Amino acid sequence: MSSTVETLTVADGEADLRLDRWFKRRFPALTHGRLEKLLRTGQVRVDGKRAKASDRVQPGQSVRVPPLRLESAPERQAAPAVRPEDVAALKGWILHQDKSVIVLNKPPGLPVQGGTKSERNLDAILAAAANKFGGRPLLVHRLDRDTSGVLVLARNPTAARRLAESFRGKDARKLYWALVAGKPERPHGIIDLPLAKRMGAAGERVVALDYEEGLDLDEAGARRAKTRYATIDNAASRVTWLALEPLTGRTHQLRVHMAALGTPILGDGKYGGSGAFLRMEGIAKQVHLHARRLRIPHPERGTLDIKAPPPAHFVRSVKALGLNGEDADTFVED
Repeated sequence: MSSTVETLTVADGEADLRLDRWFKRRFPALTHGRLEKLLRTGQVRVDGKRAKASDRVQPGQSVRVPPLRLESAPERQAAPAVRPEDVAALKGWILHQDKSVIVLNKPPGLPVQGGTKSERNLDAILAAAANKFGGRPLLVHRLDRDTSGVLVLARNPTAARRLAESFRGKDARKLYWALVAGKPERPHGIIDLPLAKRMGAAGERVVALDYEEGLDLDEAGARRAKTRYATIDNAASRVTWLALEPLTGRTHQLRVHMAALGTPILGDGKYGGSGAFLRMEGIAKQVHLHARRLRIPHPERGTLDIKAPPPAHFVRSVKALGLNGEDADTFVED
């Protein structure tokens, strides 16, 4: 139990961790509810400023930690066992590698970080393979468990900081491919709907809010979210192949925006319900969302412009539907 205010410095290996995860690593006995209260009352600060649990910390930042009344620390659980085949497969996921950056084609169904310590996840695989890269690669952004595609890793803290700054500063352009149920009323456009997290019977989910007159985003616990979309091809109005470019980076943004448009992503039952599933031979029940292309300033020089081949189930669905992907790699424009 700490009885005085401490100021701790974020370490190199903690780059881009959520603040709540940073506290979980440093103070495993501190409950999430207690941390949220400390944040709400301004007792926890990052570089002297108020912070949220979802904020990302960077090496060198100072975190004010007030006196903590902690229960006895829980027994430390063993790190998740990493399958040898996952470490072996990691080499095949690499799209680009240099002294500062590694770019992977993340397979669908693999969480970037574990929700529990027993869960198979990319972060644990990277830790197990650290000796192959001369050190553990650092995460600088995320993809959902069921989303495949381009994922950038930094090989040193300086690269991690510069890449994270590019993502936050909107210097990165991201192109996603999605197969959605139905057909948008307009073949292209911008979805501008704020998103908020809400608790329901099935747990926490993200919801889209309308811009009603006088809507206060802070009061609603919402954040503005914008997505550009353009039609690549469609199959008799049953399924549309869309190019998506998120202009903001909110949790589950593309999935919620597509559902709000009335065209849920195929396989996304969480946000699309039964309407997200197509009863047709050759169409998998997996989520059809793929991070196809990323263009971002290289932390040392020039620009990274990387494309990731789509996963097998996405390719099978495109073929089964007879879709044509000409010009599918073009970034979405207004």
